[in-house]
Formats: sequence, structure tokens, C-alpha cells
Amino acid sequence: MRIQQLTFTRFVAAILIVIFHLGKDIEYFTKGSLSFIFTQANVGVSYFFVLSGFVMIIAYKDKVRIDFLEFIKNRIARIYPVYFLAIFITIGMKLFLKINWYDFTLNIFMIQAWIPYKALTINFPGWSLSVEMFFYLIFPILVNNFYRKYTFKSTSILIISFWVINQFFFQLLNSKCIVISIFQDENMYYHPFLHLNEFLIGNLSAIYFIKTHETNKKVNYLIPILLLIVALLILFKFHFGVNYHNGFLSFIFVPLILLISISNDLITSFFKKDFFIFLGEISFSVYILQRPVSKIFTPFLIEKHTGIRLELNDPKLFFIRLFSLLILSSLSFLFFEKPLRNAIKKFNLNTLFQKNRF
Repeated sequence: MRIQQLTFTRFVAAILIVIFHLGKDIEYFTKGSLSFIFTQANVGVSYFFVLSGFVMIIAYKDKVRIDFLEFIKNRIARIYPVYFLAIFITIGMKLFLKINWYDFTLNIFMIQAWIPYKALTINFPGWSLSVEMFFYLIFPILVNNFYRKYTFKSTSILIISFWVINQFFFQLLNSKCIVISIFQDENMYYHPFLHLNEFLIGNLSAIYFIKTHETNKKVNYLIPILLLIVALLILFKFHFGVNYHNGFLSFIFVPLILLISISNDLITSFFKKDFFIFLGEISFSVYILQRPVSKIFTPFLIEKHTGIRLELNDPKLFFIRLFSLLILSSLSFLFFEKPLRNAIKKFNLNTLFQKNRF
């Protein structure tokens, strides 16, 4: 089962995060009338984690039991090719000089977010993939030993309680009321455990969706969807002294995902068009390749090869990078990411293990 209209929302979140990173020197994005959106757009990563939890349950809802090795193989096939490509381009721009091999090893094994002050090393967007890998490692255990055995009521109580406790804990960390070394300073924004609540609440929303969607007729939920977006904008515009990262906005993201999933309004129906689905498909590449593209299209290199002089705060530089990122992401998806994904998925792990027995 696949909910096509959700695919494009990943692209929207990815573009907003790109603007947050690559547009930080552009006055319109930092001081314009809509700057309150762009300067906080990095909370889109939280949306990714909630949505990831949602779609994982939807994708495996018909599986009686998830085979751990097969599942991890398929997940690696989905994220690792372009993840590795981004690392290779990033260190390649340095001509492989001055590589910190410890950081490189952490990134290759996707564990950098676990180590204090190492989450943003090499290709900084990769930290979220390090967190996702943590989710992937525990997901089969959750499905096989928890979701399949416990009632929806018990699951809801446990997950919602965990989310509430996590929010209090994170806000205490943020306000320095408590200090724990591994969660100190910037580490609290990247550690996988502090994002687990987002993935779990996404799981729970998908379990609820599966439980009720057959009885939910397709209805136009455009007004409630727009009201949720307005509520999100109000939170961004009038900050209420609460840190919105690490799952706080799940109370908006969850109903937003659910309503988009079951609404048959004009906009969500439009998002099912092939073009918008394709944009959603390349959103992962857009997100993970943003740093390599910024390293390739620097003012120095652009002037060196074209003679065009651009400053970091020149909007033209941003749009050159954005256009290049979209082109590179499209090519990567079609000719690198997708073919490698299919090849890895066809690899038979059982055959490999059987051969190694003799």
C-alpha cells in the first residue's frame, strides 16, 4: 500500500530545509516577510522522522513477520547509494586531503549521530540518516515482538507516554535544567534516542490509519489541512518559548499526515500526479546532496570557470545551486540510486549464507 499524495510532502520539506541551509546568506530568506518560516525550516527533519514511522508501518502492514536481514538489506538499498555518493563527492572536493579517517569511518557505518560532536562531520545532512538507521535496526523488533502482540490501546498508551516524557526531558535539556554529557549542547538535537519518539508516534498514527481507513470514506479535508498549516505558521511566527525540535510538533504533523492520506480534495489529488510523485521520489537526493552541490558551486569556482562574480548573499548563487541540485538529484535518482537499489534488492542473502556454510 502506498499513499501517493504524501510523497510530494517530502519534497516540500526537503526544499524548505535546503533554503534553511543554502539560503542563510540571502536577505529575503533571513529578513523578508516570510523569513520566520525559512529560519525555522530545519524542523522539517522532524516531519521526515514522523512520516518515516508512518510509511514504514503502511509498507509492512501485510507482513506477518519481518525478516530482519532482508529488511535491513532493502533499507540499505534505499538510502545507502546516494548517501555514499554524497560522502564521496564531499571528500572528493577536498581531493581526499586532510580526511579525518575516524569521522569517515563513523559516516560510512552511519553511526556519527551516536557520537558527541560528530553528527555533522563530512556531509552534515547525513546525521539524519544515521538516526534513520537506528530506526531501521529496531523496527523489525517492534513489529515482530510488540505491535503484533499488544492491543492498539496498550500500544497507544505506551507510545504517547514515551512521547510526553521525551518532550519534558528534551525541554529540560534545552533549558539546562539537567545536564547529561552525551546530550549536552548540540548533541541533544542529533542523538537517535531523542528522535525515537517521532518515529514511534509515526508508527502509532499508521496503526490507527490501518485500523480505521477502511471505514473512512474519502472526504474533502482541505479546510482542516489548511487550518493545521495555519496553526504551524502561527507557532513559527509567535514563538512561545518552547523548542520545536525533536518531536514537539508531532501534534500537528500526525493529524496533517492522516488528513492528507484520506482527503480527496483538489490539492491532494493534484499531488498524485506523476510529476509531483517524481519530485517526492528525488527529495531524498535533494536533501542529502545539498552540501556537495554547495561545495561544487562556490563563488570562487563559479568565477574561475565562468568569469561570473557572485557573492554569498547574491540570490542568483542560491538559485544556481538549487537548480543544479534538482538536476543532479534527478539524474542521481534515475541513473544511480534506482538501478543500484534494484540490484541490491535482488541480492539473495540466504544463498550467500548457505554458500558460506561449506
